[in-house]
Amino acid sequence: RVQLVECGIASAQAGESARLSCAASRYMNCMAWFKDSEGVAVHCNRGSFTEYADSVEGRFTIFREIARDTLSLEINNVRPEDSGKYYCASGHPRPQARLDKIDYREWGQGIQFTVSS
Repeated sequence: RVQLVECGIASAQAGESARLSCAASRYMNCMAWFKDSEGVAVHCNRGSFTEYADSVEGRFTIFREIARDTLSLEINNVRPEDSGKYYCASGHPRPQARLDKIDYREWGQGIQFTVSS
């Protein structure tokens, strides 16, 4: 199985920027970030496609660093409601459901991220 490991700072204060990262033994075409059960961002290598959930309100950025085999999620102007357990996942999701957890087979264990007011 593909091995996925999340890492990053565990907490931040409201208004700061934060970055979460995911290291993978290998990458499938699409890599995504989930907050609890909600898909928040996905990047697919083919076509350099990215998609975000409406809930992130333009504050999230997902990107891959190919040379480092790393998927990262940057959160700008973090808010207390951003708190949750973040998971990275990989797979080949349906084009119409790239933020649907059902369409991802490989998952990391998750990392808890807490924003204080």
